[in-house]
Amino acid sequence: MGGWRHVLSAVPGDAQVLIGGEQVEGTGSAVDVVNPATEAVIASVRSATDADVEAAVKAARSSFRAWKNTPAPERGEKLHALSDWIGEHTESLAETLTREGGKPLVENRDEMGWSSSCLDFYAEMGRIERGRIVPSGEAGQLNLVVKEPYGAVAAIVPWNYPILLLMWKLAPALAAGNTVVVKPSPYTPLSTLELADGIARIFPPGVVNVITGEADTGRSLVANPDVALIAFTGSVETGKQVAHAAADRLAKVHLELGGKDAFIVCDDVDVELAARGAAWAAYLNSGQVCTSAERFYVLPQVYDDFVDAFVDQASGIVVGDPMEESTDMGPLVRAVQRDAVEAQLSSARAAGARILFGGERPADTGFFLTPAVVVDVDDSMDVMSVETFGPVAPIAKVSSLEEAIQRTNESPYGLGANVYTRRLDYMLAAMEEIEAGTVWFNDPLTDNEAAPFGGFKSSGNGRELGVEGLDDFRQTKHIHIDSKLDAKAWWYPYADYARHQAEFGTAPG
Repeated sequence: MGGWRHVLSAVPGDAQVLIGGEQVEGTGSAVDVVNPATEAVIASVRSATDADVEAAVKAARSSFRAWKNTPAPERGEKLHALSDWIGEHTESLAETLTREGGKPLVENRDEMGWSSSCLDFYAEMGRIERGRIVPSGEAGQLNLVVKEPYGAVAAIVPWNYPILLLMWKLAPALAAGNTVVVKPSPYTPLSTLELADGIARIFPPGVVNVITGEADTGRSLVANPDVALIAFTGSVETGKQVAHAAADRLAKVHLELGGKDAFIVCDDVDVELAARGAAWAAYLNSGQVCTSAERFYVLPQVYDDFVDAFVDQASGIVVGDPMEESTDMGPLVRAVQRDAVEAQLSSARAAGARILFGGERPADTGFFLTPAVVVDVDDSMDVMSVETFGPVAPIAKVSSLEEAIQRTNESPYGLGANVYTRRLDYMLAAMEEIEAGTVWFNDPLTDNEAAPFGGFKSSGNGRELGVEGLDDFRQTKHIHIDSKLDAKAWWYPYADYARHQAEFGTAPG
């Protein structure tokens, strides 16, 4: 079985994909993997060709029936085994993630822990229930609702949390009895290829396959007629393209898309505490989180104090080498991402906004940007209306909670929202009125494996985590059993049926 350690020092093209249980060389063009902190090429990974995609899907499809029929406890043991493997390789995986993605090492260690926890959760969830018994219409009958897997699933994963967001798809898909073809982002394939070594040791051949590549590889995978379900996390525009391609053959799509999450600060809070939570929500992973707080609505009574406290928090964030334990924030993933963030800041400034702190390049090398605090903003500015995916916190003053909720809901996005308040009436109003898949009160960006995650409106149409996350990878079948084996009076000839109704005033049964 092929090893992994050669990849970081390999000549271009030596990274291996996983197809049908075999770690093999890719056959397409090579794509460089760049360290965003140094701008150095650290590996070169070959894209999957159409033939590679076909082979991976065929392997998944061929192994589906055996995996589907594997008892749920055995499937769960495999998921627990992968969780243990990740735990044993946490440091190596975290270092690989840091080098290819730029997230601080401490955050990537946490990502490994969350990934293991997700696997363990679905290992047990898959054992608990497969459906339910529903009331029958007659004595001697049994009606069942059963949940069954779809078949071969495509899991297309972004670069910001390559392993965790893969587990949010892989764990429930496998627990439900599906087989999977994984395609990581071309920015961050190395950690997934490292994980593939553990997958190859644990799962039967073909149950999990890993291919790499750019957009053409993704399009080939989405278009493959043997892919029964496409689970995609990424931008709204790419999500629309996935949905359009899947619609041509009515394939199931599971989309977790972008956000422009609001963060509402009410007039009854501890401003220092709220600012500390707000800064973490805005700048975690350099703001490259789909649920990053990207627009702040602050009530007037605490606005000035909150802005001052927020600037203090932003100015204390250590930006630097993500491999250093003392670093709070690393670089953005690529120059193009930093350029897009800088363009939003420039546009906001031209429209009258003020940048109180940050938004600067602190080093000549690496895709770094200091955390920015922007005021005098309105919702017409891109920085308040278009997903930023970078370390920018635009703060607006609002007259009331009602105005904050109204402006929150005017966005086409609806992934998440945060509210800081002690008041129960504020909480009740916000939880009822905010149009978002998750509303956090006083504890931003906290996930719970037992609770669903997903968006309203343009932020997506699927759910990950919780039993809802499992159900998104299962289709529903109704089973009707009649044990009596007798003829029904409403069968032909209808003349007998009519005579019975005339004599007894009701249908027989």
